[in-house]
Amino acid sequence: MKKILISALLLATLLPSAKAQGNKTETHGYPIDPIPFTSVKVTDSFWGQRLKASREVTIPLAFSKCEENGRYKNFEMAAHPSENNKVTGFSFDDTDVYKTIEGASYLLQTYPDKKLKKYIDSVLVIVAAAQESDGYLYTARTMNPKHPHEWAGSKRWEKVEELSHEFYNLGHMVEGAIAHYQATGQRNFLDIAIRYADCVCREIGPNPGQQVKVPGHQIAEMALAKLYLVTGNKKYLDQAKFFLDERGRTPYRNEYNQTHKPVTEQDEAVGHAVRAAYMYSGMADVAALTGDSAYIHAIDRIWDNIVSKKLYITGGIGATSQGEAFGKNYELPNMSAYCETCAAIGNVYMNYRLFLLHGESKYYDVLERSLYNGLISGVSLDGGGFFYPNPLESMGQHQRQPWFGCACCPSNICRFIPSLPGYIYAVKDKSVYVNLFVDNNATLKVDGKKVTLRQSTQYPWNGDITVHVDRNSAGQFALKIRIPGWVRNEVTPSDLYMFTDGKQLQYAIRVNGEEVKSELQNGYFVIDRKWKKGDKVDIHFDMEPRTVQANPKVEADRGRIAIERGPLVYCAEWPDNEFDIFSVLLPRHPEFTVVETPNLLYGINQLKTDAQILKYNEEGYLNVERTRLTLIPYYAWAHRGPGSMAVWLPQELNATRPSQPATLASKSKVDASYKSSALSSIHDRLVPKDEFDHSIPYYHWWPKQASTEWITYEFPEKAEIKTSTVYWFDDEPWGGCRTPKSWKLYYRNDQGEWESVKGVSRYGTDKGVGNKIMFDPVETTAVKLEIVLPDKYSAGIFEWEVE
Repeated sequence: MKKILISALLLATLLPSAKAQGNKTETHGYPIDPIPFTSVKVTDSFWGQRLKASREVTIPLAFSKCEENGRYKNFEMAAHPSENNKVTGFSFDDTDVYKTIEGASYLLQTYPDKKLKKYIDSVLVIVAAAQESDGYLYTARTMNPKHPHEWAGSKRWEKVEELSHEFYNLGHMVEGAIAHYQATGQRNFLDIAIRYADCVCREIGPNPGQQVKVPGHQIAEMALAKLYLVTGNKKYLDQAKFFLDERGRTPYRNEYNQTHKPVTEQDEAVGHAVRAAYMYSGMADVAALTGDSAYIHAIDRIWDNIVSKKLYITGGIGATSQGEAFGKNYELPNMSAYCETCAAIGNVYMNYRLFLLHGESKYYDVLERSLYNGLISGVSLDGGGFFYPNPLESMGQHQRQPWFGCACCPSNICRFIPSLPGYIYAVKDKSVYVNLFVDNNATLKVDGKKVTLRQSTQYPWNGDITVHVDRNSAGQFALKIRIPGWVRNEVTPSDLYMFTDGKQLQYAIRVNGEEVKSELQNGYFVIDRKWKKGDKVDIHFDMEPRTVQANPKVEADRGRIAIERGPLVYCAEWPDNEFDIFSVLLPRHPEFTVVETPNLLYGINQLKTDAQILKYNEEGYLNVERTRLTLIPYYAWAHRGPGSMAVWLPQELNATRPSQPATLASKSKVDASYKSSALSSIHDRLVPKDEFDHSIPYYHWWPKQASTEWITYEFPEKAEIKTSTVYWFDDEPWGGCRTPKSWKLYYRNDQGEWESVKGVSRYGTDKGVGNKIMFDPVETTAVKLEIVLPDKYSAGIFEWEVE
């Protein structure tokens, strides 16, 4: 692919040249030039609320957690190494600091804040003091070189392909440093990052005296490509390509971190979804910046595999908690969907880079889907609660948490949300791409000359957008307006999902009140003219609720439909519906009413439709009732307490889950040796289909091992029982739970003491089936399961039945 000189627009935000490195080179950029976040100011009510929450809550919270959880202390100890320094936490904890500074730097451009800037500078003083004389900066080793972190290995880079995360730390350091430089013009963080990058470039490579290593957790590749663009020094791009070229060629190989084969031979998304998305982003960088056709073909194949077989309707990726990984083709379970927030962010990064490489709107269609659904669902509307996984179905076992010990998702949200302004526009020669529809003011450089645009819109709540030309020094240029796939009757750029309602949405574009026509070019409506100050482009997209079905090969969604409106995926949640939402059956041709609710969940549009609910009565007969179903945007769920939620709703009888009458177990009060919100799952009347089914809720004792644990049922009244069935949870090979070493059932006797039941021939520990015991009948008010955990593992339970 022909390489082009990086635009003056991008250079204006970067270092003056490669002179800072003493090695002047010709810098080449992407075929399409990104617009730096510093050129766009968001004034949008939808995203403005998110940016406000990030500024007022998320980033201050993240900085406070860095203080509270010893992140800064690690750097302070690394500045004064000692055998007395206690190494705790994870080997990648340094990145929480880097990512939070990155997000704060983006915010400094939108919201200048001298106090915040001073705080960041004070943190960077601590970071700089921890850097070794040759540039190496990895507190997990440096703070106590004789007894480093258990994942670090005995010497530098020894375990970098497994657990040390030394290159991962470098990647986030570089990303944060570049954002800080662009926002402030200061080099204090950038110089730290350059010194560490130079250390890696000296010690890792193909030359004599260097070590051949690749990142165990990818991100350094995309960061080094960006550092090349900033400095003009090609050695950073060469290092990024070296990391990718050698992947699958070193002795350490597995699918988990995509080292199973060379990257240019890969054609399927496998393994840990975050690592994969970061690697694919780096591959797109190298493809775009070098023109290497093998990389271009490989990343195109992998992208096609994702969007045609492994992409959730919410834009999430990573189906399984086992390895936080992609599943098999079409393996897209809902309740057990992992869809890590970091993976959604990685999905945005990958599609953004592929757009810069190819210039096709389909990449932004996927990006937008992830952005408005599976990504922002990862942080609460107030900015203070976080999801690690983002499931598409829940029975209340999923709730956002105020923070995590492994804080990669909250800190990643910190850095991503404030970067949004940089994704709205792009420029190529004398063309301006309008990719996202967000209220904003932007000053762009088109053919080296200034153009000022302003968007006015209430997107995503309606499809009306106005683009104002407030200044134009570039004369004639082409305005390329993305016509989203959902307008063009395309859910995703594949056959993985399709609309089922037969609607044909329309769009119209007017310039100064007069409608204009244009053939779409790669998904863009192109208006090429000499623009003048005051020109106005009105864009209208029909925006109606749409029903969607998945490819029949997606087993979890057979007989079900999902509902979208514009870029938003909707879900049913318990607070809006006074019935069991899992018992719902939608009609063949549902009709929806859009209801504006400005005082709910920071202002949303609800969807309402007629439906039926199915439930068994006490005699076992199926009853059907008419009801009114209310839906909310998926991103807004789990803000009103724990309870049921579903994205995919039954439209076929074979997909329904009628409500069951209460059982003795479901009416009982539950207690356990380890208290957890998941405890209610053991009597929710859901059982696994087989030993591999992790799609339903479960309770576990992790991280306890080799201990004796218990669960009790307190009956509402005295009852006679004679059987009990347990479905064990076992998540081998990746997880920490196995079936128990042994177990026993007790009942409470008339003296209030626990007594074991009599007449049991065998206490089973088989996976995927009900382990039923029969015993001599007893009358009691309570029963207890006593479980002995395996020596090196924990255990868990799907369901415990008593009759």
